[in-house]
Amino acid sequence: MNSPTDPAGGPPSGSTPSGPSGNGIARLLQSFTHGDPDQVLTLDGLLQGLGRTAFGMFLFVSILPGFIPIPGAGGVVSGPLVMLIGLQLLVGLRRPWVPGFIGRRGPRRRTMARFCNRITPWMARLEHLVRPRLQVLTGNRAANAFTGLLLVALGLLLALPVPMTNYLFAGTLLLFALALMERDGALLLALWLVSTASLLSMGLLSERLVVVLGRWLEQLF
Repeated sequence: MNSPTDPAGGPPSGSTPSGPSGNGIARLLQSFTHGDPDQVLTLDGLLQGLGRTAFGMFLFVSILPGFIPIPGAGGVVSGPLVMLIGLQLLVGLRRPWVPGFIGRRGPRRRTMARFCNRITPWMARLEHLVRPRLQVLTGNRAANAFTGLLLVALGLLLALPVPMTNYLFAGTLLLFALALMERDGALLLALWLVSTASLLSMGLLSERLVVVLGRWLEQLF
C-alpha cells in the first residue's frame, strides 16, 4: 500500500518507526504516531501522491469523528464527508476532489495516533486477510459507482442521530476504507453484500415502523 505523504510535502514522520513493526496496514498506522503531536495532518497532505488509493485514505480520515460515542455528534461531521466521497466515486472521478476549506484541515497527529493505537490490534489481525486481490472490483467504473452509491447511503445513515448506530456504520466504513487502500476486491465484494442486506433490512424495518405508527395514530384519533 502506498504510504501517505506528510502535510509538509515529504514522507510521513516515522515511516520506518522503531518498535513493533509491520507492513501494509500496520505500518501505515504506525506512521501516524511519530512526530509532533500538535502537528495538523491536513487532508491535502495526507492524500498527496496516493493516486486512486487516495479515496481509501480520504474515507479513513473522514470517519474518525464517527467513532465519538455521542449519537449525532461525530456523524454530523463524518456523514457529509462520506457522502462526498461516495458521490465522487459514483460520478467516476479517478482521484478525490477536496474543497479547499476541508483540504486545509485535518486531525492533529495526537488524535490520529490515539485512534490508530486503539484499532492497531484489530488491524494487525486483519493485515493477514486484507491484501490486493480481485482488483478489477476496485478499479472498474461500474464497481466504483456501486461502492459510491453504498457510501452515500451509509454516510446519510451515519449523519442521522440514531442511538447505538454510529459505531456500526463507522466500523463498516472503516472496512470500506481498508478495502480501497489495499485494493482488496474480495473484501469489497463482501462489504457490498453485507451493506446491501443491511440497508434493505433497515428499509423494511422502517416501513413496518411507519405502518405500526400509522395504525397507532388511527386508534388515538
